[in-house]
Amino acid sequence: MNIPTNLFMWIMAFLPIVVLLVLMIKYQWGATEAAPIGLLITIVAGMVFYKADIRLLAAESAKGIWSALTILVIVWTAILMYQVGEEASAFSVIKSGMRKLLPNELLLVLAMGWIFESFLQGITGFGVPVAVGAPLLIGIGMKPKWAVILPLLGQAWGNTFGTLAAAWDALAMSANLAAGSREYLVTALWTAGFLWFWNAITGFAICWFYGKGKAVKKGFPAVVLLSLIQGGGELLLTQVNTTLSCFIPSCISLVVVLLLGKMKRYKEEWMMEDSDLMNREFTGRSSEKEETDMTLLQAFVPYILLSAMTLAVLLIKPVHNLLQQVEFGCPFPETTTGYGFVNKAYESFSPFQPFTHASMFLLLASLIGLFYYRQKGWIKEGGVKRIFGKSVAMTMPSGIAVIGLVIMSKIMSGTGQTVVLANGISRVLGRIYIVLAPFVGLLGTFMTGSNVSSNILFGDFQVQTAKLLDVNAPAVLGAQSAGGAIGSAVSPSKIILGTTTANILGSEGQVLKKIIVITVPATIVIGIILYAATVI
Repeated sequence: MNIPTNLFMWIMAFLPIVVLLVLMIKYQWGATEAAPIGLLITIVAGMVFYKADIRLLAAESAKGIWSALTILVIVWTAILMYQVGEEASAFSVIKSGMRKLLPNELLLVLAMGWIFESFLQGITGFGVPVAVGAPLLIGIGMKPKWAVILPLLGQAWGNTFGTLAAAWDALAMSANLAAGSREYLVTALWTAGFLWFWNAITGFAICWFYGKGKAVKKGFPAVVLLSLIQGGGELLLTQVNTTLSCFIPSCISLVVVLLLGKMKRYKEEWMMEDSDLMNREFTGRSSEKEETDMTLLQAFVPYILLSAMTLAVLLIKPVHNLLQQVEFGCPFPETTTGYGFVNKAYESFSPFQPFTHASMFLLLASLIGLFYYRQKGWIKEGGVKRIFGKSVAMTMPSGIAVIGLVIMSKIMSGTGQTVVLANGISRVLGRIYIVLAPFVGLLGTFMTGSNVSSNILFGDFQVQTAKLLDVNAPAVLGAQSAGGAIGSAVSPSKIILGTTTANILGSEGQVLKKIIVITVPATIVIGIILYAATVI
């Protein structure tokens, strides 16, 4: 690769991201409007300055469309699940039932906005915690914007070892870490340590958003205990079994948060009337319909089915291996820029495995839930038609934004712009680069929407940079993946999942503005800790 890594080339690579952020945060553009502008700048920069030809741009665009479709199918199935519950008035039951189970509203918010998302991230990932979590939070009376923000924060800590450690395996593969080796285990330890820090920040941030200092004081014991179980549990289990190191603590924390509701400190009804998070005028659909005899357990039927099917398929190896054999992808030729930056050929690019994909579990859970609710009489005549009609109508607008953003990320990667961004930072800063190492991981996930992709993209780069700077490579890799996990909270494609299912598409800039206040300082602190531990 002979791409010149100078200031001008770096600026041209960074320009689409800056424009995207400015349009969404400063001018409050929705992702649907901002994505095409960012994409256009990326295409122009790729052709004019990075010497990409039409063939390369067409190939990367096609890869982007294919990758976007796998995201959109999750959006549609998650919305379908939401519409099934909405039509059956399940959310009003969830609201009243969960408030009885957890009368302390702060604990309820922590349970539904952090712990439940952690559980979903542990088994599914792929944006499901955000797409599914937002409607559930609206169902307990949360304002739609905050119902998107909390799941984005809540799922992020599990983005490396969650989804049965998919992103971790990608990091190990990219950095050539042999499973079980000392370097493998030390890297896992550093990664989990940084993620534990972010996990605790998430819990306290949710308390602060709910009711500032008073809520932090009230929620302090719960957050400390839950973070100890999640972050501390993951830290220990990475040295035993990385595949289950997020899933097991997430399951335990789900049980513990319910037990906390029985403790003296949290068993009494408590709320802050002036909380910015809650919509005090929200009553649920029960006020518009006759009272239902649905129980809380029945209201959660689709979510229980989702969890059970996912666990059965992913944890029972013979079943998983059998279903995984069915896959299909698109072939792509090798392409090269004028600077010699090569994109390898694929016989089957990013193969889609329908029977083990998150969308299949969502679809089956939705359809079985629909059948169950209809049999019980909770979905009336014409309800099925309304469910599918609304699901399609809500999904369509987000398609433009998702496709545009994913194509933008593929073109940036395929023309070498992404590599120039990372190389430019490391070459100019020298050892000070270590402070920004987690930002490289965050940048990768911000652009691609996937910590898996970020680790594949930058894992080897981080190792080589660490060796050149003569610093601890496992620690730098840990910061890379922790930054990538945090980046999942600010990734526009993930934000769109939430704003779509919360029915506030176009509010992505408002959501991003609130989340950046938490994610950027946390990433800076991780960088400073890394620098202090490896350089000073």
